[in-house]
Amino acid sequence: MEQTGATIVGQEHWTHKGDVKLFLWEKRAPVQPCRGTIIFVHGSSMASTPAFDLPLPGKPDASLMEWFAHRGFDTWCVDMEGYGRSSKHRDINCDIDNGADDLVAATDYIMKTRGTHKFLMYGSSSGGLRAAKFAERHPERVSRLALDAFVWTGKGSPTLAERTKKLPQWLASNRRKIDQAFVQSIFTRDHGGGAEQAVIDAYADAILALDDSVPTGTYVDMCSKLPVIDPAKLNVAVLIMRGQFDGIASNEDLLDFYARLPNPDKQFSVMPGIAHNSTKQINYRISYHILHSFFTQPEPLYQG
Repeated sequence: MEQTGATIVGQEHWTHKGDVKLFLWEKRAPVQPCRGTIIFVHGSSMASTPAFDLPLPGKPDASLMEWFAHRGFDTWCVDMEGYGRSSKHRDINCDIDNGADDLVAATDYIMKTRGTHKFLMYGSSSGGLRAAKFAERHPERVSRLALDAFVWTGKGSPTLAERTKKLPQWLASNRRKIDQAFVQSIFTRDHGGGAEQAVIDAYADAILALDDSVPTGTYVDMCSKLPVIDPAKLNVAVLIMRGQFDGIASNEDLLDFYARLPNPDKQFSVMPGIAHNSTKQINYRISYHILHSFFTQPEPLYQG
């Protein structure tokens, strides 16, 4: 189902986690009933709307949220604490566990506001760790879980090997500076040429319009505390999406994680020509297709 001619307007929402205000952004399917509710969970270095609702001239399908809304889904993203429009006042580094708590508050709000009880979830990079931690704790709220640019133990990861050299720096401060050069490095550290420069520049502008620094918690976790997810506790349907050139995790690390997932409804998909940030790459339509296929897969009638 696709309604490409309909106009989709985003709607701003706010909820609370104690004294922390969390910003949520929604784009709904123009025709109801919806096919499902998706929560997109951002990574370590950007807020949610640049990651998932970035308009680009000449690319009408650049917004992942809008693309799925046109196909009948209610789509949401949330700025984790310490990012974007959400609260930044607490003296904490906003680690993976804290992000999972943010998802509890976000889903509480959506359940109350929209009557939703089960969510489709997509997390990219440390967003995948946040989403997986949430699914460990609240499997009753997750119908299908997609983990893109994911890492389990970190074994064999050139990206984390380099990042760990700066662990004392990450431990010394709750926030780290970001700039245009840093955003550029996301697209060149593993394999250059996989993303258009105009896309990278627009992405950087959108990120830096909201933040000039981001929390260090996910970096600390990924450099010193992995594994933070136990695959045996993920009883939901899981998709692992791996970019061909992504340096955040090795194939062996991810395949070992995949083998330990208990639910037989699971998939492992390698995306050719893609590095770390799949939805901003030249081959982004491959990641869209894989994710859409997983989210629209029929439930099994026979389970043995």
